[in-house]
Parts: sequence; C-alpha cells; structure tokens
Amino acid sequence: MDAALLLEYGWVLLILVGLEGILAADNAVVMAVMVKHLPPEQRKKALFYGLFGAFIFRFASLFLIAVLIDVWQVQALGALYLLYISISHIVKQVRSSKDRLENVEKAEEEVKGSGFWMTVLKVEIADIAFAIDSMLAAVALALTLPAVGAFQIGGIDGAQFIVIFLGGLIGLIIMRFAAHWFVRLLGKYPLLETTAFLIVGWVGVKLAVLTLGHPGVQIIDPHFPHSTTWKLIFWSVLVIIAVGGYIIAKKRGAQESGHPSI
Repeated sequence: MDAALLLEYGWVLLILVGLEGILAADNAVVMAVMVKHLPPEQRKKALFYGLFGAFIFRFASLFLIAVLIDVWQVQALGALYLLYISISHIVKQVRSSKDRLENVEKAEEEVKGSGFWMTVLKVEIADIAFAIDSMLAAVALALTLPAVGAFQIGGIDGAQFIVIFLGGLIGLIIMRFAAHWFVRLLGKYPLLETTAFLIVGWVGVKLAVLTLGHPGVQIIDPHFPHSTTWKLIFWSVLVIIAVGGYIIAKKRGAQESGHPSI
C-alpha cells in the first residue's frame, strides 16, 4: 500500500473516530445512568459485560453487512435509515434543547429495580441500538476507499473491512474510556453534535447514490458512484460540513461563554 493510499485510509479512519466519539458521548452518559442503581463494585462489571456482548454483536453484524452490502435493497434501507436519524436529530434539536435530559431520565426509569444481569442485558441492548447508525456510516464511508485487493470478505474489500472493524472497535473504546472528554467537548460546543449528524446524513446521501447506480437499479450511470467526480463532490462537501460546523460551533460556544474564540 503506497503513501497516498495509506493517507486516504488514515483520513477515513480519523473521520470515523471523530464521528464515533461524538455519537458515543451521549450514549455513554445514558449507559452510566443505567448502571447507577447498582452497588459501586458492580457498575464497572455491568458496563464491561454489556459492552463485551455488544462487541460480539458488532463483529457478527459486520460480517453480515459484508455479505449483504451488494444487495441494493440493503443499501437503500441503510441510506433511508441514515437520512432519517440525521433529519430526526436536527429537527429535535431545533424544537427542543431538552432531548439529552429526556434520554437520561428515560434510561434511568427503564432500569429501576433491575438486577445485575438484567442491567447488563439492557446496557447491551442499548449499545446495539446505538451501534446501528455508526456502523452504517462506517460501511458507507469505507466504500469510498479504493480496493486494495489483498483479500475479500463478502462484498467488501479486506482493507475496507479492517477500517470498518477498527472504527467499531474504537467506538466501543471511546464509549468505555474516553466518552467523558467528548461529553465535555459537546458541553462546550453543542453544535458539534449537529455537525456529526449532518455528516451522517451526507453519508446517507452517498449510500443513496450507490443504490441508484447499482446494476440492479441503474437509475443513474453505474460508474458514477465510483467516479473521481463523485468522490471529489462527496469529500468536498464532507470537509465543508466538518470544518464549517467546527468554526460555527466554536464561535457559538465562545459567544455563549462570553469569551472570544481563539
């Protein structure tokens, strides 16, 4: 793998880490609340067992996605889901600033009176629900990468598969060990979360373009989703969203805190 290809793969992995961190921040807060009713010595165990089970789920579902990713109906459902969660989140943020508090209160209510293993199960189910959006985004982003051709897993090139796997693994690590940093970051710059969901929505558009160009659909030229033109459009818009969102979030955060942005 040459330097340019390594840089491209590293860039996608970096974006995945950022997305996973921002998407995992609220999820980690919710899961911390879910184990709060347990004795202190059992809380870490409950989180560990729940996240370990979720890791097994992510790994198994990754193989399933790899097998099914060439089915255009699966691509279409993935695109619709990513667009739905992106639009839904942004609409909720516009309507109310209380969503995070409501999610925490709901999680706390759901686990009241639950024993240790029932809490573990609920933590695992919560992480599985949280994982779907980040995994779909990871798959769609990885498919923009050029195939290396060393080996193939289902319909995904082996190198692309490794990037998706690393993205999911890093997401779990962030949720367990580094979520507090992202929580503080979002507390300081709340618009970063909206930026992350805008990126998720744009990745949904990319998956939709892939669907429309699928050989079984061919609403657009099948070569277009893999063309240099589309890749330039996709990455240019993604960078504009990411950089623009960061600048606006930083300015808004500085204005609300009363300090000038640096």
